[in-house]
Amino acid sequence: MELTSDSIKTAIKPSRRLEGKWFVIGAAVLITGILALIPLCFLLWQSFFTPQVADTPATFTFSNYRIAYGSAQTLRTLGNSLRFAFGAALVSFFIGTLLAWINERTNTPFRKLFYAITIVPLIIPGILFTISWIFLASPMIGALNVALRSMFNLSHPVFDIYSMGGMIWVDGLHYSTMAFLLMSAAFRGMDPSLEESSLMSGASIARTMWRITFRLAFPAVVSTLLILFVRALESFEVPALIGLPVKLQVFTSSIYEAINQYPSQIGLASSYSVLLLLITSVGLYLQSRVASGGGKYTTTTGKGFRPREMDIGAWRFVTAGIYVLYFLLIVALPLAVLIWSSLQKYYRSPSLAAAQHLTLDAYRYIVYLPALRHAVVNSLLLSISCATAVMLLSAVICWIVVKTKLPGRWLLDNLASLPLVFPGLVLGLSFMIVSLNVDIGIYGTLWILVLAYITRFLPYGMRYTNTSMIQIHKELEESAAMSCATWGATFYRVVLPLLKPGLMAGWIYVMIVSVRELSSSILLYSPGSETVSIVIWELWQNGQYVELSALSVMLIFALLLLVSLAQYIGGKFGVKASRG
Repeated sequence: MELTSDSIKTAIKPSRRLEGKWFVIGAAVLITGILALIPLCFLLWQSFFTPQVADTPATFTFSNYRIAYGSAQTLRTLGNSLRFAFGAALVSFFIGTLLAWINERTNTPFRKLFYAITIVPLIIPGILFTISWIFLASPMIGALNVALRSMFNLSHPVFDIYSMGGMIWVDGLHYSTMAFLLMSAAFRGMDPSLEESSLMSGASIARTMWRITFRLAFPAVVSTLLILFVRALESFEVPALIGLPVKLQVFTSSIYEAINQYPSQIGLASSYSVLLLLITSVGLYLQSRVASGGGKYTTTTGKGFRPREMDIGAWRFVTAGIYVLYFLLIVALPLAVLIWSSLQKYYRSPSLAAAQHLTLDAYRYIVYLPALRHAVVNSLLLSISCATAVMLLSAVICWIVVKTKLPGRWLLDNLASLPLVFPGLVLGLSFMIVSLNVDIGIYGTLWILVLAYITRFLPYGMRYTNTSMIQIHKELEESAAMSCATWGATFYRVVLPLLKPGLMAGWIYVMIVSVRELSSSILLYSPGSETVSIVIWELWQNGQYVELSALSVMLIFALLLLVSLAQYIGGKFGVKASRG
């Protein structure tokens, strides 16, 4: 057989295609394994060692666990953590589910407008929402307490934000949007015929909701509660700003205090983190079991249906009023008190006398603040690079998991999802321990923040990409392969274009949460690598409340503009802003 140049090219193309594919697969597996496992291993290792001080080497010890779990204070901390997490989850669930039912199941007027209002809190960073409620409900200077004392001549404050109830209220209210989105999806995919039959049989709306709607949505209810519980357990901003001043310790604040005391107790913080990891792991495991076992509650079948609105008569004005109240509590009042504070020389409660001394000095201070310029650049670099890396890596991982039959691909999927069990503060601690023990020159630079952000948000990128990858039929790749396209060309010219909606939606989400992120950064930043959230934290620590308020107002409007721009660009790539 005569060998020609064409036949040689044909013969070597498959091997090149195979080599290129396996190189990308190997790199994706290696990167995922490093990001997921190495921080966990170093965290566990550090929990059994004392930190190295000066010329004294680290020594193996169980004292960290004896100190952490051998005192009554730890039991109180555990009790506070569980009370806070359960309470915040229940508040979020009740508010979010009520709003989701009103929006999806009733004929309440202006529901589309209310839906848009409900999404706005996702953009407001947790630290800003917490600070705004401190300005609103602080016992002495809180705007609500001052107004109520003046109106009713009260001698004691009505609200005390510095309490367990205050922590639960602020955290639960802020994340009610998450419950709203999760439960809206469940209500939207539910066949309404059973509810209609109940109403036609004479059952009241409340009885129908309790006996029919929530029973059909039981898997979504349990899954949402577990997700909210795990998220509240890892919360840092609320316990740090509200709990620490009155010694209400939870595990995240205990970890932060252990790191920031002198000398720094890294091993003790690691031992606290281990228990927090175990609790979050159990919560996520239970959530996955509930989600996988929800088949007996299925109401969406091959038979088509169109969800219909429930006519609630005059009650629709009450439900509209609930949305108005929600908007006041979660958007209008927090933003208004931040704007008011930003226009003062020093913080004063709203009054006619204080209104005569409005000034823009705080905004001038922020505009010319040198640290802010670097922080804005750092936040943009971090958010854009993190979102891009997360979505590209998740695209490759999802292709391996969904489109190949490689043995052990389920393990890769689990590795990519492993960072879900890491609370943000624990992940920051893990990366700090790695960088202190393995000198690769990234500690104190933006690179360690980039790696921490990619690790933290990789599971979210996976969720966005996985659904889109499942919808791509394999015959499209097979057609490209039959046309002698390499794997790289097929992935770049066929797979990625079809993934654009999911990739862009995930990119926008990861970018937003990266700009907001504080808990992973608080232990990793150094002078020169501050983010905007870190600048806000430092202003609060320094007592610069009016300057902080000015920066908060500017950041909220900048994030709204950034999200609008990102959605506009995403729309050009096939990403539609939808209610789903």
